[in-house]
Amino acid sequence: MIDSIKNIIFDLGDVIINIDVPRAAQSFATLSGRSTEEIVRLFEEGNLFRQFETGALDADGFRSYVREILNNTTWADVEVDTAWNSLLLDIPAERIELIRKLSKDYRLFLLSNTSSIHIEAVDKILHQASGAERLGDLFEKVFLSYEMGVMKPHPEIYQRVLTEADLLPDETLFLDDNLDNIHAARLLGIQTIHVQKPLSILDYLNDYVD
Repeated sequence: MIDSIKNIIFDLGDVIINIDVPRAAQSFATLSGRSTEEIVRLFEEGNLFRQFETGALDADGFRSYVREILNNTTWADVEVDTAWNSLLLDIPAERIELIRKLSKDYRLFLLSNTSSIHIEAVDKILHQASGAERLGDLFEKVFLSYEMGVMKPHPEIYQRVLTEADLLPDETLFLDDNLDNIHAARLLGIQTIHVQKPLSILDYLNDYVD
């Protein structure tokens, strides 16, 4: 498979940056005085994350909707953002080094289900870890769900990446930690690697580096 690959598409969360998704609900629980279970239920009922990560809500709309759902209009933007970003952890420097090495031999792309608030925070974490100013410094093109109006695992998002970047599926490798996203990419003929902890992209892509 290695010999046929010319392009590599990376997911973001738990592929490049370590994340802890439940921490966001826990942070909003602490902020609101509600239980974590209630936070999860209210956000799911409001379809909050999907709306934000497909661009149906912008950052201000997301914050306003959070205040509405949790019945607190006094929270400052920074309080909402801090709770939402609490799931973002670190970007190990060796992952950035690997991506830079791979860029010498492969066309590299990022495809992430994410939001504008998270991307702003990720760029700051990236800068601290590597000196790079933003994710776009590491990839030929960054594809973000909230800008595209569609999320993985919908087939449209993969097809748009292939079309816009002029990629052939059988020459393209996609890495993601979510099995549904992996299955959807495979159906389009894209080569895939399902990233599973405790392994990381360093383990999976070691043979791709000279």
